[in-house]
Amino acid sequence: MQMSDRIGRRLKLHDLHVLMAVMQAGSMRKAAALLNTTQSAISRSIADLEQTIGARLLDRNSQGIEPTRYGRALLKRGVAVFDELKRGVEEIEFLSNPEVGELLIGSGSGIAEGFVLAVMDRLSQQYPRVAYHLMPGVLTALYDQLRERRIELACSGSSKLDLQEDIDAEVLFEEPLVVAAGAENPWIRRRKVNLADLVNEPWTWSPPGTVNYGLVVDAFRASGLDPPRATVYTDAINVQIRLAATKGFLTVVPASMLTFPAMHEALRRLPVELPTTRRQMGILTLKNRTLSPLAQLFIECARELAGPLAKTTR
Repeated sequence: MQMSDRIGRRLKLHDLHVLMAVMQAGSMRKAAALLNTTQSAISRSIADLEQTIGARLLDRNSQGIEPTRYGRALLKRGVAVFDELKRGVEEIEFLSNPEVGELLIGSGSGIAEGFVLAVMDRLSQQYPRVAYHLMPGVLTALYDQLRERRIELACSGSSKLDLQEDIDAEVLFEEPLVVAAGAENPWIRRRKVNLADLVNEPWTWSPPGTVNYGLVVDAFRASGLDPPRATVYTDAINVQIRLAATKGFLTVVPASMLTFPAMHEALRRLPVELPTTRRQMGILTLKNRTLSPLAQLFIECARELAGPLAKTTR
């Protein structure tokens, strides 16, 4: 009997689930408690799985249990197997009742405050009972979350979305960073503002070492100016918005954040350019992973909103 036939007839999802639980718990004893069964039953499942595969899957040492290279290969595919099964159940549930479900999304904070919220708002009008789990993260962290299947898709921006061997990136639009202030800020009433005029104003933006910080600094230098020292450095976009809206600060945000005025009525864009700050905004998904119907709906809606947005953010 060939290996593929033997696996197809003998490999049990239960045993694969047990293997994943053992690795998650770090020992067979802890896995037994996690699965509410006995340690002997755990050992039996692992032994059956090793016999079916024809290779040792676990090494036992003083620190606990470690997967062999064969175990790591099987665990990697096991995560995908259970993820696909979950997608299948979700699709069946969605087909029977398209008004319920959950979607796990990762996003950079700037695009989350504008574009992502706009997509969810539009979808919520049609599917009011759908729940969204929105998890912030920088681009590298979003890649990891996709690979670990902790999120189904991600929305992020970068000067250029890096190509990854195992991740698809669809660029929806390009946009610059813009200077924003509260609606009552005197600078809002000016028809034209030069970046040099704003050097001595109170600023809040991302801390040193972040992508946005580098873009802002480069924008000032491209204009022949020494970058000013911000009064408040923070990655918390909600803090930046509050300081700008109520304390007279200037801040720097993605242009798309101000394209949906109902979401940030207290902010206005200043008529000043920040050169060299254009970024690609896009959707990231894991290659060869079946997307749920909700994820597909989200992407379709995002494409619709991005069409005119690509023109208005130039």
